[in-house]
Amino acid sequence: MGTPLGDFVRAKRDSIRPADLGLPDQPRRRAPGLRRTELATRAGVSVEYLTRIEQGRDRNPSVAVLNAIADGLSLDAAERAHLRYLAKITGGACAAHQRPAPPPREVRATVLDTLRLLEPGVALVTNRLGDVLAHTSGFALLMDGTGLLDLPEPNLTRYVFLDPAARTVFADWGQVADEQAFDLWLGPSAGTAEWFRAELAPLAGAEFTRRANRQLPPPSTPLRINHPSGTELRWHREVLELSSADAQQLVVLLPADGETAAAFERLRAGRPGRLRAL
Repeated sequence: MGTPLGDFVRAKRDSIRPADLGLPDQPRRRAPGLRRTELATRAGVSVEYLTRIEQGRDRNPSVAVLNAIADGLSLDAAERAHLRYLAKITGGACAAHQRPAPPPREVRATVLDTLRLLEPGVALVTNRLGDVLAHTSGFALLMDGTGLLDLPEPNLTRYVFLDPAARTVFADWGQVADEQAFDLWLGPSAGTAEWFRAELAPLAGAEFTRRANRQLPPPSTPLRINHPSGTELRWHREVLELSSADAQQLVVLLPADGETAAAFERLRAGRPGRLRAL
């Protein structure tokens, strides 16, 4: 039986082109990506030990081994942090037998002040579970008519997987679904994320389960939203991590092209609003 750590190492190994690491792209490869022997050599570990990790038979590799594997895979800083997180889950360090306390929904006053400075732009405060905790009037206008903000405690992850309207609202629904499912691996804590996955899986079905078990982070692409007005809007996203105690992110959406900026200005004309904390 595999483990989150082993699944990630294997998936990342399969995704790497040997030529990108300066290795000869030899013919007769049975599968794409690095061979297990190649990664073992780069990491300085035995093939047998790497096999045990990938197959889930070794659940507690040392920090030194994790760093060596990260070096062998040429992981970036975010991927290294994810590798360490998965090692904690796999080793049982994050296991919880009782339902954990939910993450805080309160948004610090200074963060709300920052949101006010972003008015009338499009911005929100969220966490890795997808809870929408506060937002600008611009975000409310962008989501007007989509159903996301209709509930007292809106949650983007539940909306994406459980509300049929989301497949129309998000032009690249699969990309957004991949992002929301992967975000669950990042917190706010291992315990709350595990409970959230367990609660959502029976409702969302295979579309969620398949993505929740995928370890590789999805690529970053512009967010395309089909606004109920009939206009497609394209956005770049800047995600700013708040303090670790908050376990929240400030997300700012910026028009990805002139057409989006002009179309959104037309939507905003005559629609003044104000910041909302949920």
